[in-house]
Amino acid sequence: MPIAVIALSLSGFAIGVTEFIIAGILPDIGSDLGVSIPTAGLLVSGYALGVVIGAPLLTVLCARTERKRLLIRLMALFLIGTVVSALAPTYGVLMAGRVLSALAHGAFFGVAMVVAADLVAGDRKGRAVSMVAAGLTMSTILGVPAGTFIGQNFGWRWAFWMVALFGAVGLAGISALVPRTPAPEGTGLRGELSVLRRPQVILVLLTTVLGFGGVMTSYTYIAEMVTKVTGFSDGAVTLIMVLFGVGMFVGNLISGRLADRAPSSAMCGSLALLTVVLAVFVLTVHDKTATCVTVFLFGAATFATISPLQMRIMAKADGAPTLASASNIAAFNLANAAGPLLGGQIIHAGLGYPALNWAGALVTLAGLLLAALGVAVERRAGAVAPAPAPAVTSGSAAH
Repeated sequence: MPIAVIALSLSGFAIGVTEFIIAGILPDIGSDLGVSIPTAGLLVSGYALGVVIGAPLLTVLCARTERKRLLIRLMALFLIGTVVSALAPTYGVLMAGRVLSALAHGAFFGVAMVVAADLVAGDRKGRAVSMVAAGLTMSTILGVPAGTFIGQNFGWRWAFWMVALFGAVGLAGISALVPRTPAPEGTGLRGELSVLRRPQVILVLLTTVLGFGGVMTSYTYIAEMVTKVTGFSDGAVTLIMVLFGVGMFVGNLISGRLADRAPSSAMCGSLALLTVVLAVFVLTVHDKTATCVTVFLFGAATFATISPLQMRIMAKADGAPTLASASNIAAFNLANAAGPLLGGQIIHAGLGYPALNWAGALVTLAGLLLAALGVAVERRAGAVAPAPAPAVTSGSAAH
């Protein structure tokens, strides 16, 4: 794998810590800033909405910017937002810092995944995309547990300072290792926007929102779930985050290879696995050992969806993939915004934390059905397409 792809993965690591760290330090932030757990959970939704807005907006505004320069600027914006979060005196300022970082998130991954895919041969594009996403998985194995430990023992602000350090390393890596990759000529804003009107592209975006929405309905409140329902101590939350992160790494690694070989099957299979795992979590959450196993599978199924969905939308947006890729990152984060809101309503209604997993399973099932619909339509269209006319050779022409 080209070293430039690894550099992009390093930056993804920093961004991943910021995205997922809230789940581990949610109680600490709520206690320090005097807000309820569901209100603190909105920091996940606020970040996600920032990605939803920033991904297509910044991608469109910077469509003609040389890609390495664009990636550097996006990482700088992310770093500024992280520092604001670390210094935030109030909940409102913390939310503002989160949103500022999030504005760079979607555009960064949208551009980085296209750049990574362009740097490798056609049969390795899925693995290149999964390598960029691997930064997110490693962030949950190393960065989020470390941030959770630091946040619980030294204060949540120090967790954000740790993220700022990671962001600075990622920025240096892009500057030193990523080659200049000019934006493609000739596509234009109109061409990029027209791609988003394709039915199969729309279907992938909707699949992403629903398929991943179930994840965040449950995951956002996992620290509260495993302490209040399963019976783990606060200190054990770090272990839970590690298990989830290891699962994400394994799922992402496998799905990248499967996405190269059988992309449609990889997409539908990962969503089916995710639906089953969330449904099973309703029962296993009451037992510590079963919870550990389920959390690992939860992480694996979650990130098994990333590469297949990104590869599918890049294929369906052939010719103008940058905005579509960024829009799919926005779709992931629209799910990140909706999931905590749905989960917060379930908690407020007094249905209990296990009900979050039921809700997540049903939402993800809806995404699976959309994915299956898209594949069925694609296969039917291929079956009824007329066969190409045989080539006329010089010999046949003579007759």
